[in-house]
Amino acid sequence: MSVLSRPEFHDEAKAFEHVEGILWPNGPVCPKCGSVDRHYALKGVRTKPSKKNPNGVERHGLYKCSACRSQFTVRMGSIFEESHMPLTKWVQAIHLMCASKKGISAHQMHRILECKYETAWFLCHRIRLAMASGDFSPLGGNGKTVEVDETYIGRLANAPVKRGGGAHKNTVVTLVERGGRARSFHVDTARMGNVMPIVRANIARESALMSDESGIYRRASQDFASHDVVTHSKDEYVRYEGEKTIHTNTVEGFYSIFKRGMKGVYRHCGEHHLHRYLAEFDFRYSNRIAIGVDDGTRTFIALKGAAGKRLTYHRPA
Repeated sequence: MSVLSRPEFHDEAKAFEHVEGILWPNGPVCPKCGSVDRHYALKGVRTKPSKKNPNGVERHGLYKCSACRSQFTVRMGSIFEESHMPLTKWVQAIHLMCASKKGISAHQMHRILECKYETAWFLCHRIRLAMASGDFSPLGGNGKTVEVDETYIGRLANAPVKRGGGAHKNTVVTLVERGGRARSFHVDTARMGNVMPIVRANIARESALMSDESGIYRRASQDFASHDVVTHSKDEYVRYEGEKTIHTNTVEGFYSIFKRGMKGVYRHCGEHHLHRYLAEFDFRYSNRIAIGVDDGTRTFIALKGAAGKRLTYHRPA
């Protein structure tokens, strides 16, 4: 048996049951009036006949609310709303994005799902929206270590190519809690005024902070329990001080996965979409097998994040 043999990947009724069980753990909820107990299932309802489907298509998971008289499905009020793609393909796509460590391109997705490239591209962006946790609780804490670093990727629109430096590229700042979550930000430039407010707002003050020798973090020791630095310019990448191991290898490992995915899988990313790709890589890293989250659980978490989120095609930025 393959994981792709599961019924929700092939049976539309089972797909609705699967998604309803995740988004409606206590039963259906009317998205219009919020009623949880005044509804009933509509069985055997079909869409209007068409040339492709002369007998129409059965509408699975359809309910009617007795309170406001509206019809609804679990798709409404989620990333699935207004989508004509079968829910089975949605579930397949979410699983593929969650199980692919470096991502899966929209071209690959459109070949697998046998849909238009534009459909696959939009679908992938909506899944990235579901992956964005919205959890801004501080990383780290007492006795924990958080690493911070910045990197450059892609090219800014209309920016001239320069030799050395990253002035013509997109700047990304990432915080990684050792043994925990990652959180990335797209910033205008890697300057203290841009980076340190992010660091202070997203890391608990009781944490031990570790960074490279960049001047951006030179005043960080006054904000955290400790601040240790590795001097990469002198070929120092790890240092041991008693029981403390000083390095930024964890955040650099995150960047290794991120850049392999962006360069090897996605190839190109517009500046206005970069935050969505960062959310995708943060999600998979923060829900990785090393901390006990397997592909199935990761997919469950992404599906749970689909509720209450909409992304329209005309204004996806």
